Amino acid sequence: MTHIRTSTEGPIGFITIDRKERFNSLDVETARDLRKAGLQMSRDDSMRVVVLRGIEGVFCSGADLKYIRAGGNPDDLGYLRPQSAGEGAGAPAGYGEIFKQILEYIHSTISEIRRAPKPFIAAVDGIAAAGGFGLAMSCDLVIASDRATFEWAYVKTGLTGAESSTFFLPRLIGLRKSMELLFLNPRLNAKSALDIGLITAVVPVTHFDTGVHALAEQLATLPTEAVGIAKALMNEAAGMDRLDYHLDRELSQLARIADGRNFAEGIDAFFEKRQPEFKER
Repeated sequence: MTHIRTSTEGPIGFITIDRKERFNSLDVETARDLRKAGLQMSRDDSMRVVVLRGIEGVFCSGADLKYIRAGGNPDDLGYLRPQSAGEGAGAPAGYGEIFKQILEYIHSTISEIRRAPKPFIAAVDGIAAAGGFGLAMSCDLVIASDRATFEWAYVKTGLTGAESSTFFLPRLIGLRKSMELLFLNPRLNAKSALDIGLITAVVPVTHFDTGVHALAEQLATLPTEAVGIAKALMNEAAGMDRLDYHLDRELSQLARIADGRNFAEGIDAFFEKRQPEFKER
């Protein structure tokens, strides 16, 4: 059963991540279905604006660490390592290939959001962490409920950052503030995120759906072709032509570090609810 739902209300498209039992995290199937939904909504000319959201109380917590720790789905790993197909193939030595399964779909979704000739809104109610943080940042506008929180989170398990987060953060809030989020990993409430320019607006949770719909309806009245061209020009001015290159760099570096002992320690500590003990090489 898919955990990605799509719906429409006139010219407004909605993509909803519905996997609350896993904090809306993304395993391979969910990430693949998210990519499919993103492609469909982006390329459907009848859709003038798209809203990406989670179910009530959770936006997205990124790649599913429980799924990754369990070894992913071995049947899907073969295309990532064709040189090992056949005799001698076996389980991957670390977690990098399993991350790669998921991130290739998420990164493709992010790339499509930026290329889409229409506005994408991230509607964040609850936690947006790691890959969920990156998905939100890749959207054109981010509207948050007053109970939303935003967290870099990668450093907690010894990871390098992916899902566009190292690309968008310096562009959105500047290098100095980005380094603060990287090293200190604060969990930002919605007001703090608004104050530093990370998001567009904060709406009381009691009026959140109404606020999201009002913004989407406002954007749906705009001249879509002109808006799409202006978005492309602003993307060009902001260096978005390097996004795909950077996503590839994020993926390769995170996959490499995920094969190391610090991530193995970090993911164990995460599930054992203790502080990790990271060591030098």
